[in-house]
Amino acid sequence: MTSGAAGEALKKCLLCPRRCGADRTKGEHGYCRAGADARVYSYSAHHGEEPVLSGRRGSGTIFFSHCNMKCVYCQNYYFSQLDEGEDVSVGRLIEMMLALQGVGCHNINLVSPTHYAPQIKAALEGALEDGLKVPVVYNTGGYDLARTIRSLEGLVDIYMPDMRYSSDSMAEAYSDAVNYVECNRIAVEEMHRQVGDLVVDNEGVARRGLIIRLLVLPNDISGTKDTIRFIAKRISKGTFLSIMSQYYPTFRACNYRELSSGVTKKEYLGIVDEAKDMGLDNGWVQEIPAEVDTKYAGTSIRPHKPVG
Repeated sequence: MTSGAAGEALKKCLLCPRRCGADRTKGEHGYCRAGADARVYSYSAHHGEEPVLSGRRGSGTIFFSHCNMKCVYCQNYYFSQLDEGEDVSVGRLIEMMLALQGVGCHNINLVSPTHYAPQIKAALEGALEDGLKVPVVYNTGGYDLARTIRSLEGLVDIYMPDMRYSSDSMAEAYSDAVNYVECNRIAVEEMHRQVGDLVVDNEGVARRGLIIRLLVLPNDISGTKDTIRFIAKRISKGTFLSIMSQYYPTFRACNYRELSSGVTKKEYLGIVDEAKDMGLDNGWVQEIPAEVDTKYAGTSIRPHKPVG
């Protein structure tokens, strides 16, 4: 059972934009279905992240179960929606972080962390006392509150949010995320305030800063061009973008005709061109997809190439 400051934050859960108020210390489960302890699906050295995170020795990735969104096309639905995983204490989280550092991982990469922010904060504080030295990556779907992000200042080195939608109606229809756009953009501005543009070391490995993931969805559902314009005007033209072509229909996407095929070459190149036109030259693109590309079905991420 989580105790101390982390436990206090869970007595009335207001961590994400849903502000459901569940008392997770008494077994109540809000929208995300998470309890008082963090639930972890897996942790390992991951070599499929962006090159500045994976490096040569891998990114020390901890995949958390549950989610505060319900994306109908979620590629990780078996633990984000079906809740597979194991409940772990703060002490066990500390052990995982130090073990990943011990095998040489370049960073600790926290995937879908928002609903466990108090437990993660407590674990990071403990891990730092016990010798954690590698950068910490906060890898989020982007449905965040700025005040939750502010609570992590000084503990997170690299923020990597999705900016999934530029339309609230699309976010609500396909991820059941009300007021996604405003919450997402304010949170990303706070992330950038804390860590600034991405800084890499002499080996090309990220040390600090912001990376924004843009998952291109078919039929302009993601509205990615508008998001790119926001980044250029309100965040920084030095922002590193990871423009992702890896969408494929999975989970419940087959129930939505507009989501039942992959992203086209024209759609994807249009997003890349928009980024270049707006002066956003830092980051990576993925392999250009075929009209419907099943080659990568079931994989996490395609090879990355520089945007510029």
